[in-house]
Amino acid sequence: MKENKATICEVLGWNQVNPENLSFLNAMGVDGLSINGLPVVTDKSKAEEIKQMADFVRSFGLKVYDMRWSVPDWGAITNGRENRDENIDLCCSAIRAIGSAGVSFCGYTFMSIGHFRTTPKDGRGGAKYSAFNLDEFKRNNPIQPEKISKEKLWENIEYFLRRVIPVAEEVGVKLALHPDDPPIDVPLGGSPRIIISPENYQKVFDLLPSESNAMLFCQGCFSEMGVDVVRSIKDFAEKNKICMVHFRNIRGNPYDFVETFIDEGEIDMYETMKAYYDSGFFGPFIVDHIPTIPQSLASKAYAIGYIRATIQSVYR
Repeated sequence: MKENKATICEVLGWNQVNPENLSFLNAMGVDGLSINGLPVVTDKSKAEEIKQMADFVRSFGLKVYDMRWSVPDWGAITNGRENRDENIDLCCSAIRAIGSAGVSFCGYTFMSIGHFRTTPKDGRGGAKYSAFNLDEFKRNNPIQPEKISKEKLWENIEYFLRRVIPVAEEVGVKLALHPDDPPIDVPLGGSPRIIISPENYQKVFDLLPSESNAMLFCQGCFSEMGVDVVRSIKDFAEKNKICMVHFRNIRGNPYDFVETFIDEGEIDMYETMKAYYDSGFFGPFIVDHIPTIPQSLASKAYAIGYIRATIQSVYR
C-alpha cells in the first residue's frame, strides 16, 4: 500500500498570516499554506522577511507549500511592455528567496487580463455561488478591440519561461501555472486566452521542457473546459506535472457555469481523488472558490472536512 502523503493546503494573503488563522487551520486538519501577496524582493532584507514568514508558519506545525511573487507591473510581462525585463528580474529575485525559504512551489497565471465572473447565483441554503455566463457578460460589457494577439501571448510566455525556469531549477522550485479562468477561447475585455485546454498546457511544457515547468491543476477549470477531467488528471500526474490541486466542483458548461459546494456539482469527487492516487500524485489539495455564506469560516471548514474524508477514503 502506498504511504498516505496527500495533504490539504489553504491559501492566505501575506497580511492574513497570523496566530488566529494559523491556529484555526491547524485545528481543521490543514497541513500547510499557499501564501500570496509577498513583498517585492528588491534586496536581501525582503528575502529575509520571506524566510522569517515561512519559519513563523512552521512554528504552528504547518508546512509552506507555495508562495506567490509580487511585482510592480505583472501586466508588463504578460503584455510584453518595455519594462518587462525589470519585472522579470524581480520575479527571479522572488523565486530565489522562495527557494531559500525551503518552499517547493510558486503558483502563477499568465493572463493578459485577469479572471471574469458575472452575477452570483443563489444556491443551497441561500448561499451565493460564483458564476459565469457568457451571454450576460456580453450584455454588460461592450466588445473591446483586441489589445494583444494570441501569437504575442505565446511569444511572451516563452520569453518569460526562458528567463525564470533556469532560476527555478537552480533553487529547486517548481512554477505551477494555473489555467485561465474562465478557460474559453473567447476574448474577454479585449484579450484572448491561451491556457484553456490540455493541449495548450502541453504546448507550454514543450516550450521549455523542465521539471520546474509545471502546473497547478485546477479541477474546476478543467471541468469548465468541457474535457474528460479524470483522463487529464492521469495524463498530467503520470508526467509528474501537477504540483498542487484546486479540488472544487462546478455545474454547467464552459460558457455558463456555477461553482457549487464541493459535494453537489457534476464532478464525481471520489473518482477524481482515485485518479490522483492511481497516478501517483501525493501533493497538496487546496480548498478553492467556496460558496459564500454568512459564516465564512464554516463554509471553509466544510470543504476542508470533505477533502480530508475523501483523501482518507482513497489514500488509505
